[in-house]
Amino acid sequence: MTAKTILIVDDEAAIREMIAVALEMSGYQTLEAENAQQAMALIVDRKPDLLLLDWMMPGTSGIELARRLKRDELTGSLPIIMLTAKADEDNMVQGLESGADDYISKPFSPRELVARLKSVLRRSRLTEPQDAIVVQGLKLDPVSHRVSIDDRSVDMGPTEFRLLQFFMTHQERAYSRGQLLDQVWGGNVYVEERTVDVHIRRLRKALGSGYDSLIQTVRGTGYRFSTRE
Repeated sequence: MTAKTILIVDDEAAIREMIAVALEMSGYQTLEAENAQQAMALIVDRKPDLLLLDWMMPGTSGIELARRLKRDELTGSLPIIMLTAKADEDNMVQGLESGADDYISKPFSPRELVARLKSVLRRSRLTEPQDAIVVQGLKLDPVSHRVSIDDRSVDMGPTEFRLLQFFMTHQERAYSRGQLLDQVWGGNVYVEERTVDVHIRRLRKALGSGYDSLIQTVRGTGYRFSTRE
């Protein structure tokens, strides 16, 4: 099987080298970029399988680059792990809301990094683009990363998109907040369960009247996607 290619984006050469050595020893191919501009060029030319992205960089920050990539249908499915010294919960949530799939605080061990990377790649394989899903006029297209209702485009953030995609592919089953965190955010992400409620509220608002009721609250359990009353 062809080795996965990881793009390391960090303005510190020593950190890039340390990460590259650890990943190459684990059987991955690596690419390096010191800023967002170099990263974009490599993403277009080399199409890496995953992006390791430093939060704090001169010029365009990692968080801005992540948002830009997730908004573009050509790069919206590229898995992103944020690397940062910012370890408080608000920054974690901000990083994940930008579309990042996981979050690692510096300093980290190479062993932890490789474990997280394997986990994100495994999840991305499970959620590779499939056929569009349609439920009562609500359409989610994983390939173009678009949601529409009766052919009218629906705007929503990357986290809400992933949450809706999970619900639409796992209908009629109740999931706890913890299970949703594991499935949508990833088991290695340490975010409070109340974060799920925030994104459920945003998802319902994006869907609007008539479709928000598809996301049902299950008292004492969590949430489910259902067309039944």
